[in-house]
Amino acid sequence: MENDDSLPVLDGDGFSLRPLEHTDADILLALLREPGVARWWGSYDAERLERDFFDQSSAYTYLVIVDDVVAGVLQFHEETDPGYRHAGIDITLGERYQDRGLGTRALRRLIRYLIDERGHHRMTIDPSVHNPCAVHVYEKVGFRPVGVMRKYERDIHGEWSDGLLMDLLAEEFIDTH
Repeated sequence: MENDDSLPVLDGDGFSLRPLEHTDADILLALLREPGVARWWGSYDAERLERDFFDQSSAYTYLVIVDDVVAGVLQFHEETDPGYRHAGIDITLGERYQDRGLGTRALRRLIRYLIDERGHHRMTIDPSVHNPCAVHVYEKVGFRPVGVMRKYERDIHGEWSDGLLMDLLAEEFIDTH
């Protein structure tokens, strides 16, 4: 959902989470095309970018901003049925911002917002089983493996790859450094 007025900018700790705007399309496309990002997110062109980031009525996108530079992207979607209410999260950082603790801090900020402001008691995330760095980051904030989703998504080479479903309950959230 583009620039939803109800999404606040989330500032502090040396970076900001800012809602995505259409004017960010070229910068986001460049980020998604970096080899260290494309490896996990697949190939993007303008059409896929529009579909995945701007045409979804139920997904919200934040850019991770460090020193006025787009360092990454965080997305969340919400299941609004009261019997199943929860949020799903995706994150990626540009290559030069990986392995610096920024992903952990950005996730913590988004999760705190999802719990405190949007009332979620459970979050999910679904990294590739072949991405141990991502799994480690998610475990640091409290996510736990639920199970392997076999042949879950196509990788950058068009091959089916397994995904690891992880979830986090609000009371298990690790909000410390």
